[in-house]
Amino acid sequence: MFTKAILLAASLAVSASAHATFQEMWVNGVDQGNFCVRLPASNSPDLACNAGSAPSGGLCSIQPGDSVTVEMHQQPGDRSCANEAIGGDHYGPINIYMAKVSDATTAVGSDASWFKINEMGLPSDNPDYWATEVLNDNCGHYTFTIPDVAPGQYLLRAEVIALHVASSVGGAQFYMSCFQVNVGGSGTADPPTVEIPGAYGAQDPGILINIYQSLTAYTIPGPTPYATTSPAVANTPWPTTATWNTADQPSTVPTAPAGSASAPPPSSPTTSAGGSPPTSAPGSSSAGTPTSTAAGATQTMYGQCGGQGMLSHISWYLQI
Repeated sequence: MFTKAILLAASLAVSASAHATFQEMWVNGVDQGNFCVRLPASNSPDLACNAGSAPSGGLCSIQPGDSVTVEMHQQPGDRSCANEAIGGDHYGPINIYMAKVSDATTAVGSDASWFKINEMGLPSDNPDYWATEVLNDNCGHYTFTIPDVAPGQYLLRAEVIALHVASSVGGAQFYMSCFQVNVGGSGTADPPTVEIPGAYGAQDPGILINIYQSLTAYTIPGPTPYATTSPAVANTPWPTTATWNTADQPSTVPTAPAGSASAPPPSSPTTSAGGSPPTSAPGSSSAGTPTSTAAGATQTMYGQCGGQGMLSHISWYLQI
C-alpha cells in the first residue's frame, strides 16, 4: 500500500508522449489499418483503453475463428520493420482481452466487463525470451484467434506489460490500445469477466518481479484466457526468424479497411501464440536506437519511457 507521501510524490511524475502503441489491425491477413482503433495520445494510462484515446467512428468486422493481428510500432504511422516495435529492453507479456458492449464506438473501457482471449509471457527460458521479443521479431505483429463468442459489438484490448523496472512496486509499465469490432456468426459463449481496473494487483507475481535473473517460469497477470492456453515455457531457444511476412509489410496506413471479396489474398502468415517452438539457434532482435519521424509525432527512439507517470496512476489502475 502506498503511503500518502509516496502518492504525493508520484503525482508529480511527468507523463510521457506517445511511445510504442498498438496502431493497426489485420483480419485474416487483410490490412484494416487504424480504421477501428482508439489511438492513444500517450502511455500514461487513466482508462482501460489508455489516456486520451477518443473512440473511432470505425468498426472492424470479424467472425469467430478469424485470425486477427494487432500491430504495434514505436512512432505513430511508422510501419517500418527496421525499427523495433517496443525497444529499450521493455521485456514482458502480451495480453488480449475482449468486452461485449452495446455500442463499441461510444463504450467506456473502464465501465466494460473484460475477458482474456490470448496471452504470451515467457515462451522460452533458454535463454529467457519474452513475448515482446516475439513482437519485435515479427515487425510489431501479434496474431490470435477470435473464440466462439456471441455476435455483437466488442472492444478488443491489446496490452503489453513492460517489466524492465518492475522490481519495485509501481515499476511495471502498461501499454494498451482498444479496437472497436463487430463480431458476426452464431457463437454463444459468454466467458466470465473481470473489471479493468481491478484485474491486476500491484504485488501480483507477474507485475512485481525482477526479470534480471534466470527465470524458469512466469505468471502472466490477469485471468486465465478463454478457450486457449498460454504457450508453455520451452527449454529450447525460441526461433527469432519472423513468421510474419515482413517483406510484404506496407509502409503506409490505408484510409479504409480492405475487407471486400476482391481484396488480395493474405500475404502474412499467422504468428502463433500457442504450441511449442521449432528448434532454432538463438538470435538477437535488437535494432539499435534509431530516430524515427512520422506524421503526427516525432520522438527520439526510446528517448522517453512510456510508463513515466505510472506511479501517479498505479493506485487507480491496480486498485491498491
